[in-house]
Amino acid sequence: MIVGAYLKNNILLLGGTGTLGKTIIKSNLFKNLYHPSRRVLNILDKSKIENFLIKNKINIIIHCAALARVKECEKNKKKAYKTNILGTKNVASSVANCFKKKNLNVKLVFMSSDGVYPSIKGNYKESDKLKPYNYYGWTKLEGEKIVKKLNDFIIIRTRFFDKNNIKFKYAATNIFTSSIEVNKLSLYIYKIIKKKFKGIINVGGKKVSDYKKYKKYKKNIKPCDKTFIFNSTNVKLASDASLNLKKFNRLI
Repeated sequence: MIVGAYLKNNILLLGGTGTLGKTIIKSNLFKNLYHPSRRVLNILDKSKIENFLIKNKINIIIHCAALARVKECEKNKKKAYKTNILGTKNVASSVANCFKKKNLNVKLVFMSSDGVYPSIKGNYKESDKLKPYNYYGWTKLEGEKIVKKLNDFIIIRTRFFDKNNIKFKYAATNIFTSSIEVNKLSLYIYKIIKKKFKGIINVGGKKVSDYKKYKKYKKNIKPCDKTFIFNSTNVKLASDASLNLKKFNRLI
């Protein structure tokens, strides 16, 4: 945490009950942070979003509200579509309307995923061809397309985990990602916004196998081959989703 450092904008956090949302709230990096419950502000209700933005003079939205569990997205594609695509469309539309009606400029920070890349060869740059390998990744890519129509946006492609909540017993020695611990991601979001960055950026850590990464936090986790992981589910998973972080490293 950066002690005494705050973003003084009025910031709306969407998805405050999720792992990343809770971490952002606890970080205390964002001074004027609104994080209404889904009951108070549902992203499927466009009029409520627009009214909230205007009433509270919001300058920045951190949009991490999503159906993010890959298996659930595959099982309930309708729900994933509504939340991840229609919800994002409502948020982006509200941002655009605020500028048209009230000349209120709102930067939208959209939390995307490394799942928009094919995730086969690794070292993916922001400019590389996008080809999601499962339904969750596809919904995130469609969300990106919506957000990119705005004048002021940040799209963060990433993967994260909670070191205190690693539930699985096995991790592959030959599945690679640039996944980072959620507390670090929260800090990086803060830094990227503070730098007044605009555009698309990969955010993560160095390429490492799932086993090596999780072994650091869960000593009794067992190593396995990726075929064991792939055969344990009917959902397509990444082999190498590692990210090229040159833009991120230059910025941070």
